[in-house]
Amino acid sequence: MAFNRIWGDKIHKTVILDSNAILMFFEFSIDWEKELSRLLGGYHLVVPTAVIQELRILATRNKGQKKAAAALKLIGKYDTISQEANTADEALMKIAEKTQGIVVTNDIELRDRLKNRGFPVIFLRGKKKLVLDE
Repeated sequence: MAFNRIWGDKIHKTVILDSNAILMFFEFSIDWEKELSRLLGGYHLVVPTAVIQELRILATRNKGQKKAAAALKLIGKYDTISQEANTADEALMKIAEKTQGIVVTNDIELRDRLKNRGFPVIFLRGKKKLVLDE
């Protein structure tokens, strides 16, 4: 399990990607890796297997097929993390709890649920920069 990691003297926060966050990287021209570094310094990206399953389903549909296929290629370079759950949102919440990680999502309902449980969230503001809501 990927928790906050210490490499050298830097703490790397676990950053958990939601499917809509991954897709937003293809919709808006932002350097999200640079933005994450600006917000957090060091970080370790993980993608829940439930999110990968969501993207695979989207890749088979006409609407969003190209973006989802590109997203699947992009996330291939990041670590995956499994979590038993009924939905991807539930998996994200459980992983955030276990890792004390930060979820990147633009899903307003999920953001509210995470905030109500005391978890930090990163989201896109103004279609050009990421914001950390702690």
